[in-house]
Amino acid sequence: MNILRQFGEFMMMGARAHARWEIDVSNTIWRSRTRMIILGLLTIPILLGGIAFADQIGSALPDVLGGKKAYSPAFYSIGIFLVSIFIGLGAGLITGCIGAGGGFVIAPALMSAGIKGILAVGTDLFHIFAKAIMGSVMHRKLGNVSVPLAVTFLIGAVIGATLGGLINRFFYEINPVLSDAFITTIYSVILGFLGAYAMIDFLKARKVSSERDFQGAGEEHADERAEGSEMGNLSAKLQSVNIPPMIKFDYDFTPGGRKISWVFLVISGVIVGMAAGIMGVGGGFLTFPIFVYVLGVSSMTTVGTDIFQIVFTAGYASITQYAVYGFIFYTLAMGMLLGSLLGIQIGAMVTMVVKGITIRGFYAMAVLAGFVNRIFALPGKLADMEVLAISKKTAGILESIGVYAFFIVIAGFGIWVIGTFLRNIAVLKGKEAKS
Repeated sequence: MNILRQFGEFMMMGARAHARWEIDVSNTIWRSRTRMIILGLLTIPILLGGIAFADQIGSALPDVLGGKKAYSPAFYSIGIFLVSIFIGLGAGLITGCIGAGGGFVIAPALMSAGIKGILAVGTDLFHIFAKAIMGSVMHRKLGNVSVPLAVTFLIGAVIGATLGGLINRFFYEINPVLSDAFITTIYSVILGFLGAYAMIDFLKARKVSSERDFQGAGEEHADERAEGSEMGNLSAKLQSVNIPPMIKFDYDFTPGGRKISWVFLVISGVIVGMAAGIMGVGGGFLTFPIFVYVLGVSSMTTVGTDIFQIVFTAGYASITQYAVYGFIFYTLAMGMLLGSLLGIQIGAMVTMVVKGITIRGFYAMAVLAGFVNRIFALPGKLADMEVLAISKKTAGILESIGVYAFFIVIAGFGIWVIGTFLRNIAVLKGKEAKS
C-alpha cells in the first residue's frame, strides 16, 4: 500500500511540475507582442487558405513530410481546427486552474473524436514542441543546469523516444486497431493510478481543510517535500554507486556538489523518452519526480533540465518518429496550441477566487473521467481484434458511455471555470490593480 501511495505522489508531483512549465510557457507567449504576432501569422493560412487548398496542399507535400499519401492526413479542415481549439481549451483550463496534468486529457479527447491513437500521440508531441519553441523560457531558467547532466540525460531520452516511436509504429503496421488498443491500455493504467491518487488526496484534504488554507493546486505544492525524502535513501544509494564516468552537479547547493553515474542518467532518459514516444505529453511529467525522488537532484537544477529536455525530446520524437511518417495532424496541433494558451490564462486567474479544495475535487473527477473514457473504449478494440468475445452493439454502448462521461465532465468543468471567470471579472481586475 505504501508503494502505491508513493507511486501516486510520484505521478502527481510530475503532473504539477509539467503544469508549471505549461503555465510559464503560456505566460511567456501571452505577454510577448512579437510571439503573439508570429502565432497569428501561423494561424491565418489555416483559417483563410485551409479549406480552399486542402487537397492541393496535402497532395503537394511529399510522403516523407506527411502528405496525403502517407498513413494519415496532414491537410487543413476548419471543422477539425475548431474541435482542436476546444480540446486545447479544456486541457488549458485544467492546467491553469488545477496546476496539474491537463495534457493527460488531450490524447483521450482526440481518440474519442475519432483520431487514431498514433496520430493523436504524434500531434500532441508536435503541439508541445511548437509551444516549447514559441514560449522558450530557457534563458531565465537554465542558470543552475549542469550541462553534462542534461546532455547525458538527453542521450537516454533520444534512445527512449526512438524506441517509443518504433513500438507505436510497429503495432500500427501490424494492425491500426492493435495500436489504438496499446495506447489506450497505457493511458488507462496511468490515468487510473493518477485519478485514484487524486481522489484519495482530495478526500483527505477535505478532512483537514480547516487546518490548512489551500490556495490552489497551481502553487508550489508540498513545499518541495520533494527533495527525495519520501523515497527514503534511494537517491543516496544510487549516488554511492561508482560506475565511471561520474556526472557532477549541484555545486551551488551542496559543498563539493553531488555526483551520480552516467548509467542512471541514461536509464532515466530512456524511460522519459519512451513515455514521450509512446504517450506524447513530452515526457515532462516524469522528469521532475525521477530527478528529485530517485536521482536526488535539487529542484532548481531539475526545473532547468526539465525545460531543456522537453524542447529536445518533444522535438526529436515528433519530427523523427512521427512527422516523417505522416503521423502528425498539423491543423490539430495549431488549434490545440491556441486553445491551451487561452485556457491556461483563464484557469490561472480563476484560482484567485476559488478555494483550492474545490479545484482538487474537479481535477480528480477530470482524470477519472479520462480513465473511464479509455477503459470503456478498450473492450471494443479487443473485440475488433477477436481477442474478446463481445458483440459490436455492446462494445459500442460501452464506448459511448466512456465518451459521454468524459466530455460531460470536461465540458462541465470548462463551463464552471469560464462562468466563474466571467462572474468575477470585476474582482479579478481589482486584484490586478492592487498587485
